[in-house]
Amino acid sequence: MNITGSDLAVAADAAVDVASRPLELAVVLPTYNERSNVTTMVERLDKALAGVSWEAIFVDDNSPDGTSDEARRLAQVDPRVRCIQRIGRRGLASAAIEGMCSTAAPVVAVMDADHQHDPELLPKMLAAVQSGEYDLAYASRFAEGASTEAWGRPDRVKASGLANRIANKVTGVELTDPMSGFFMLPTETLRADAHRLSGVGFKILLDILATVERPLRVKEFPLNFAARAEGESKLDQTVVFEFLVGLYDKWLGRVIPTRFALFGTVGALGVLVQLGALWVLLHLVFAERFVYGNWSESTTFNTANTLAAVIAMTFNFVLNNELTYSDKRLRGFGPMMRGWAQFGVTCSLGLLTNVGSAAVLKTIGFHDVVAVVTGIILGSVWNFALSSKFVWGKY
Repeated sequence: MNITGSDLAVAADAAVDVASRPLELAVVLPTYNERSNVTTMVERLDKALAGVSWEAIFVDDNSPDGTSDEARRLAQVDPRVRCIQRIGRRGLASAAIEGMCSTAAPVVAVMDADHQHDPELLPKMLAAVQSGEYDLAYASRFAEGASTEAWGRPDRVKASGLANRIANKVTGVELTDPMSGFFMLPTETLRADAHRLSGVGFKILLDILATVERPLRVKEFPLNFAARAEGESKLDQTVVFEFLVGLYDKWLGRVIPTRFALFGTVGALGVLVQLGALWVLLHLVFAERFVYGNWSESTTFNTANTLAAVIAMTFNFVLNNELTYSDKRLRGFGPMMRGWAQFGVTCSLGLLTNVGSAAVLKTIGFHDVVAVVTGIILGSVWNFALSSKFVWGKY
């Protein structure tokens, strides 16, 4: 769509109107591959927030479909629209925090841009927050009068119900839907604790409830949760894992960094995979060659162990790509093969660090167990550092 002179005239009038009134509300909309939702969402916001001075902030994780370009195009004719295009980082929670911290509005809301959240609730939520009686307003999928029928995902409804029960135990706040992604609060409340938020996973409301130390007075609004209009869901098959990671990061992430803990956990699983693969190869695949004398015992073991190590390394790479580095996930055959090769090189260097440091400690008199454990830790840290930089990072 080309911008005409009449469009610019309308934009100029809107800019004067916006500048003449203090900004009341910012609506933050994290997006990924939602180009077709941008214009229709702004139209719905315009209708729902008539008489309110507002701005829409699209925080886009560098969508390949051009979502950020569409938001910028719309911003040329509507000064209430802004876009933050994030390069090299992904995640709904971190996008929401970045968007909320970027506004000068005294009140900020977070909602999805896929039309599952109803903008008609925003004026009621704003009135509740502005009244001073409530510190936070949110839309619940499970409150009395709410509905998830149009969503058409009974499996997600059950999973959300279980996650909500766990979340209430963790936060100590009894809400019908603490996992909601549609909420509003004073911006100063968010900024006061923004540095303490984990920004991990999808559920930023849960993060806020678990972080703010003073009890928050919460107003609940029933939500008719709609089906997704267009675009790509930000919740994939790892949503339950992301939820658990978010809880870990909140309580233990400052003791052992979350990503390193995940990397180490995957590495421990890889050890089990290697041992299992070694047993299968020795007893099922290569057993006949050894029994009939085609291979020596050492040849059989070394061949089987090498293959088992490659299998374990591949397992670690795939699991780290999907879980540990889900926000930097490699996609496509070419990037995956390059990443696999780079991961293999980093693991080899980590192994040298492991064995070498253990040998040095043993030589200078340390106990065998201390030397080996220290070698494992140093090797793990080295693997983590190199992988973060050269496999899932930037050179």
